[in-house]
Amino acid sequence: MKKYLSFFRLRFAMSLQYRVAALAGVVCQFFWGAMAILAFHAFYETDPSAFPMDFQATASYIWLQQGLLAMLAVYGGIDAKVFESIQNGNIVYELCRPVSIYSMWFANNLANRLARALLRLIPVVVVASLLPAPFGLMAPPDIATGLLFVLSLMLALWVVAAFTLVVYNVTFFTISDRGVRLVSVALSDFLMGAVVPLPFFPDGFRQFAELLPFSCMENVPLRVYSGDLAGPEMVRAILLQIFWVFALVLIGKVLERKALKRVVVQGG
Repeated sequence: MKKYLSFFRLRFAMSLQYRVAALAGVVCQFFWGAMAILAFHAFYETDPSAFPMDFQATASYIWLQQGLLAMLAVYGGIDAKVFESIQNGNIVYELCRPVSIYSMWFANNLANRLARALLRLIPVVVVASLLPAPFGLMAPPDIATGLLFVLSLMLALWVVAAFTLVVYNVTFFTISDRGVRLVSVALSDFLMGAVVPLPFFPDGFRQFAELLPFSCMENVPLRVYSGDLAGPEMVRAILLQIFWVFALVLIGKVLERKALKRVVVQGG
């Protein structure tokens, strides 16, 4: 366990160095969040009764989404060097280490996501909290909701990291990583509610999407924070997150075991 904590600390410290990139990301996310909120406000003003979420909750959802983008978006924590090492054969150097390559990648992915999110989340939350209602970031309805949000957020982080490792291991079975990356990013963005929050989907499709692992990434913690998910529905969503953490880790480990049995590096 100590060696994986060391990997985590090293990657966390390394990711904290990219402050200029984080600043550029914050500026971009402010503009993107503002445009999204104004677009939703236009729809809300047209017919408030047809709006599936409270507008203040929608604004909070979008601001948190922008602040936590590096943590919860699949592409936010993908390490291109992992794909390169698989494609060019340098993965052999990782396999020579007396560590589990899955656990090492998992620790690195968690650290990278947390460090990058830390640099962006604080300025987004501070500024968004100062905006007038209903366009700003509201506080959780109560302390219990805030604590459940933290729990759900940590579970979402593990779900997205476990899914990322599934993507890594699928790459062992492909000629190029581009297709896997494009499909995984496009599917996750759409089905986690990054483009449009899931409550805005048609009922039948929404109910199907909420069962998928993608809904356990952004959708659950952000809706818990805003109070849009509460009561038994929230409990079911958090339990589903726990299920997908174990399921995706199991799938990733099975894929890794199969991949390492057949991997060939430079004919060896």
